[in-house]
Amino acid sequence: MTTGHSIETPTADGTVCTISSKSAAFKAATHEVGYGTTDMTWIEGKFEENVITTTLEQAMNWARESSIWPMTFGLACCAIEMMATGASRFDLDRFGAGAFRATPRQADLMIVAGTVTFKMASRVRRLYEQMPDPKYVIAMGACTVGGGPYFKHGYHVVKGVDLVVPVDVYVPGCPPRPEALLEGVMRIQDKIKAKKITKDAIEQMPVAHHTGYAQAPV
Repeated sequence: MTTGHSIETPTADGTVCTISSKSAAFKAATHEVGYGTTDMTWIEGKFEENVITTTLEQAMNWARESSIWPMTFGLACCAIEMMATGASRFDLDRFGAGAFRATPRQADLMIVAGTVTFKMASRVRRLYEQMPDPKYVIAMGACTVGGGPYFKHGYHVVKGVDLVVPVDVYVPGCPPRPEALLEGVMRIQDKIKAKKITKDAIEQMPVAHHTGYAQAPV
């Protein structure tokens, strides 16, 4: 006879022997008589009979925000910080955004890292137009955001890349540190998380928080 915590077996002299579930004999006995194994892994006991529910909108947004592919694209010194962000110390791939693509047709994030001159502006616009929708732009560095030190006397510098392509997130600094670019990528993820697939739906951006997480819109 067996219970959840012990096994009772008759002995030769007619008495009953009780084997505790904590003993090695209990484990051996359960294997011998076919009661099954007691070394079930923790994940089997945790997820065996559970159900995970979600919506199509949340599943699509989760997949998109977890697989952002930036374009391999740098203009000036801010691109060095962007390279450092993708390297092992800061590890941009933790956010699913480490697969830099060498063609705009496979990228959905343009990180404009560096000074945008008028000569380069038309090339930036062409690369942006070749990216598939949905696509996003991060303006990285003071020169990209508003012209930087060239704002007054730099006749050759565009006074903000938002005059060339629509910008989703601005990352100021000269140059901004890799942590700042990671913050910008997280704000892009928040924007993707708020996307709606229903027609005429109002998209509300999550509110950024100093902890690095975003508060859901109310």
